[in-house]
Amino acid sequence: MRHRCCAAGPACSSRRRRAPTDAVDIDAVGFGCVSWTIEGDFTADGAVCVRGAFTEAQMSLAGTAVDENLANLSPLAIRASAESDGAFIEDFCNWQRIAPMREFLADTAAAQIAGHLMGAEQVRLYHDHVLVKEPGTRQATPWHQDQPYYNVEGTQNVSMWLPIDPVDRETTLEFVAGTHRGPWYMPRTFLDEQARWFPEGSLAELPDFPADPERWPVVGWALEPGDAVFFHMLTAHRARGVSRRARRRVMSIRFLGDDMVHAPRRWVTSPPFDGLDDELATGATLDHPLFPVLWERTPQSSETPGVSATLDS
Repeated sequence: MRHRCCAAGPACSSRRRRAPTDAVDIDAVGFGCVSWTIEGDFTADGAVCVRGAFTEAQMSLAGTAVDENLANLSPLAIRASAESDGAFIEDFCNWQRIAPMREFLADTAAAQIAGHLMGAEQVRLYHDHVLVKEPGTRQATPWHQDQPYYNVEGTQNVSMWLPIDPVDRETTLEFVAGTHRGPWYMPRTFLDEQARWFPEGSLAELPDFPADPERWPVVGWALEPGDAVFFHMLTAHRARGVSRRARRRVMSIRFLGDDMVHAPRRWVTSPPFDGLDDELATGATLDHPLFPVLWERTPQSSETPGVSATLDS
């Protein structure tokens, strides 16, 4: 299924982005009108490819954000590969200190696309996630769902996986179509498969998806810079290692829609949000400075993407 929208066109005129100043349109920040094509069916499969979602200038900004993050890792950063196996580096929750990341969130259509896919009235940032596999890293990211690792619950959510570098079909992110409808599967650590979140036996184990491709169809797309995949937090997904000639830098952004609420856990979530349980009640909306509103639907009709909030560092 294919769709077309334009970030500043009449097809999306009832939707407005939130950006850092008071009346900025896309042309004013130098990015121009961006049109994109959606491949796939988000409602049916829980994952789609969005072609041409971001301009060359926007991708340069995203690349700068990833490189700055990699050069200045936070205390949340982890190495997700063995010392003898290339390097698979992850880091989380850095938008407040990485200026190009804030600029990307404010001045691109990422949140608008997320809102379109979710059918949401409002889109909040949940967190950013940088993932870098250096050339020759064999470590695969095993099948998993993101939702069980988190401290939020609800159905309106979407994650964007945006590769800075070209990604071929063999090393792209792959999804098991339809798994966003549930159930939740047991989350485990990637390297040693430990159950550090839900107690052993409390959730179903992941099925052997490749053993029954008719029941568990797998979808995935080769991606060029400017393309991104968007997927539900419950959609099971994986990614293989990379070749000795390929580097795979990815900026992933998690978005929250209207029905997402705070769900405190008895364990440390991934990523952790220290102290949040003292500030937000169970079941509360994520109305908190850590989760700013990036985009919202408005009753006014306007062909210029609007601006109504500031991303504070």
